[in-house]
Amino acid sequence: MKQMSFAAPVYRNKGKKTKRETFLAEMDKIVPWDRLAALIAPHYPRAGKGRQPMPLERMLRIYCLQQWFALSDPGMEEALYDSESMRRFVGIDGACEVIPDESTILKFRHLLEKHKLTEALFSQINTLLADKGLLLGKGTIVDATIIAAPSSTKNQDKARDPEMHQTKKGNQWYFGMKAHIGVDASSRLTHTLSCTAANVADPAVLGELLHGGEQALWGDSAYACKEAKQLAEQAGVQWNVHEKAQRNRPLTQRQKARNTKRSRVRALGEHPFWVVKHLWKYVKVRYRGLAKNAAQLFSLFALANLLLVRKQLLAAAG
Repeated sequence: MKQMSFAAPVYRNKGKKTKRETFLAEMDKIVPWDRLAALIAPHYPRAGKGRQPMPLERMLRIYCLQQWFALSDPGMEEALYDSESMRRFVGIDGACEVIPDESTILKFRHLLEKHKLTEALFSQINTLLADKGLLLGKGTIVDATIIAAPSSTKNQDKARDPEMHQTKKGNQWYFGMKAHIGVDASSRLTHTLSCTAANVADPAVLGELLHGGEQALWGDSAYACKEAKQLAEQAGVQWNVHEKAQRNRPLTQRQKARNTKRSRVRALGEHPFWVVKHLWKYVKVRYRGLAKNAAQLFSLFALANLLLVRKQLLAAAG
């Protein structure tokens, strides 16, 4: 029998269940661990005669904890030592099992980045949600947000990240990257994601955010483009992008009213950003280069999709 740690009886008999415990219990039920682990398994080290690798699902759970609580690799290792609720979620008994160190956690993250597995996890979760009737795809909301990057040159290379660029929004300059998303207008779920430098114009990525089966399209005035509107109308897609005022040609009251009406739907596209930037606390890039940060963003938006429909998934799970 596995030895029980001294903290286990105290933990089990405590009077109150914390918000973290409730959240982890819900995510434990709704994340399709078997499906996601099956995608990673072909690339994961196999057990041999030497040092045995950590269980795959355990490392996947640790990776998800990193995304939910904005933890670095060393911070994740320390959190596993400190938090009994996290150890239970991962499936580690601190009394008789080894807690993965930061280098093991780092290697798992690099494995996901190398084989572009986070993008596969994002697609797998969306396929599952579509099969359950939660991702309809009849209308798409397009939007983008700037993710800040360090602009300082006080580093080893004495230079800023060459893959990040600056852009002006309003009267303020920003340095970093952009996350462009296509959101299902019915469920607020992100179905497509593209990552670029911050200076890339929003309409330039519009085609990558559509899945091809839309009947309607919503977006803010940054996507107001005659060529894109013509292509949408030719494809039979209803154009609901906000109209933009021109120099010496302000919007009429009718145009303003139309924009206000469209905003009621377009605002739903902000919900995934709210989860990623405020709940997951992803307001600055964590790594250098677009590829590594894009890999993390696929994970963040995949987990955000599950969170946004967790009530429906929990009800289906009984």
